[in-house]
Amino acid sequence: MLQFKELKKKTKNIPEGLPSFKVALVGDTATQFLATAIRGVGVECGYNINLFEAEYNQVERQFLDPSSELYQFDADFIVLFQSTHKLGEKHALLTVAEQENLAKERTDFVASVCSNPAFANKKIICLNYPEIDDTVFGSYATKVTSSLTYQVRSLNMALMDLSQQYPNLYVCDIAGLQNKFGRDFMFAPNVYVSTEMVLSIDALPYVASRVMDIICAVKGQFKKCLILDLDNTVWGGVIGDDGIEGIQLGHGLGIGKAFTEFQMWFKKLKQRGIIICVASKNNEDTAKEPFEKHPDMVLKLSDIAVFQANWETKVDNIRTIQSILNIGFDSMVFLDDNPFERNMVRENIPGITVPELPEDPGEYLEYLYSLNLFETASYSQADKDRTKQYQVEAQRVSLQKTFSNEADFLKSLNMVSTVSGFTKFNTPRVAQLSQRSNQFNLRTIRYTEADIEALAQDPDVIDLSFTLEDKFGDNGLIAVIIMKKQDAETLFVDTWFMSCRVLKRGMENFTLNTMVRYAKEQGYKRIVGEYLPTLKNKMVEHHYPELGFKLLQETPTTQYVLDVDQYVERECYIETEKA
Repeated sequence: MLQFKELKKKTKNIPEGLPSFKVALVGDTATQFLATAIRGVGVECGYNINLFEAEYNQVERQFLDPSSELYQFDADFIVLFQSTHKLGEKHALLTVAEQENLAKERTDFVASVCSNPAFANKKIICLNYPEIDDTVFGSYATKVTSSLTYQVRSLNMALMDLSQQYPNLYVCDIAGLQNKFGRDFMFAPNVYVSTEMVLSIDALPYVASRVMDIICAVKGQFKKCLILDLDNTVWGGVIGDDGIEGIQLGHGLGIGKAFTEFQMWFKKLKQRGIIICVASKNNEDTAKEPFEKHPDMVLKLSDIAVFQANWETKVDNIRTIQSILNIGFDSMVFLDDNPFERNMVRENIPGITVPELPEDPGEYLEYLYSLNLFETASYSQADKDRTKQYQVEAQRVSLQKTFSNEADFLKSLNMVSTVSGFTKFNTPRVAQLSQRSNQFNLRTIRYTEADIEALAQDPDVIDLSFTLEDKFGDNGLIAVIIMKKQDAETLFVDTWFMSCRVLKRGMENFTLNTMVRYAKEQGYKRIVGEYLPTLKNKMVEHHYPELGFKLLQETPTTQYVLDVDQYVERECYIETEKA
């Protein structure tokens, strides 16, 4: 973690060409240093943040006055920081009856912000409330509803409930940071007294990082895959030397306990939807033996999406894993106890995250907790099935090697796609893919569930979702098209994104055939597509010309047009199944 002075220096030397967006910071205490820290972490993440900092202690005015600077700034993200200190000051001046209502009063205010139509398309990041043990009641405060402790805990719980109700609300858990580092680390009384700054200089980088973790996740920049070394990482010892009886695992005392709890964390990540892979220098059968036979193994082979155990370099094995998963290296985390292997991977695979694990395995988990590597902005039932989908993809890759030509391989898959509009059943998945899709995404427009519901009701929009199933299994919803009426004869492709898991199976051709069919049915003559480049979507730079679209001249962005009447259906081996 960079120190505050290092983050401040980054704000003075921002590289040219970094993408920019607007962030507003509204707080009831001094936030100047937090603003600097957020901008510094933003540069670390590859963004030049245009940040508006509201005047000190003007939270209500900024949100309730439509003529305020907050409304005029029109931020993409609004960071709301109401401190426990100000809450405590107010609590002290209330009657007991009023104290019992304090958490609800604060929750109602946040709800009013989230439900305000002016902020409907904004992402609200609300920092929660670290506790202040004022010892007025001691531990008995947990029984007294009017106590500050009771109200703070109630408020934090209510904020979590509120985030379930409002998709545009994200709770930044700085109370969790205080649990990790302690109140003496987070708060410096001498600084607070002289500056009204409630976060210590040391805490600022951590808080700013948590804010930026949420922003990056919302913008589609997050980790999807965890790649594991085995010996002295997943278990203690070397399986090839020590044998299955000699490796260290188990729930009793000793270092084996650390490795078992480490595996429990991997298991929870897998259940959440993180892809777990193995890259190990080992004989494959030897490496798999603990997964199959050791009674204390928490991880099983069924938890591993891609298992690479051989005598190739870790770099080569990670590249093989990437070729199967079709995700960016910047979406991957690699864990290895060996400093040499870590450095080799860092030096040869740009973008991959390689944490510098402590020497003591007992410290692995606490260290990784502090990094918050797997922040996400969404979670759905489909995430739980991701490992199985990638295991199946590995089977497809193996099958493809047995065919001499691609067409025969694609025919052998017996692919079927269900095409439908946006429904109450697929809306959550469509919105999630909108947030997550980065590489195969022509314009990288992000939509919330509310946005998707509105598009489904718009008569000037053609909304299409595509699933894909083959003989190996069901990939679920994997592609989305949103076409908007530009004029009586023209449709504009507002959104075209697709899961990279289904590349090279003809889905691009199938999707375009479907788009043209719907356009013809509604009397349109042209389809206009646009490519807006980002740091991650270069793979679709030539997508439209490769599909037969013609470049439009004298347009402010890169746009292409397709003549619907002249279109000849493109070859693909996917059958249509109507929803």
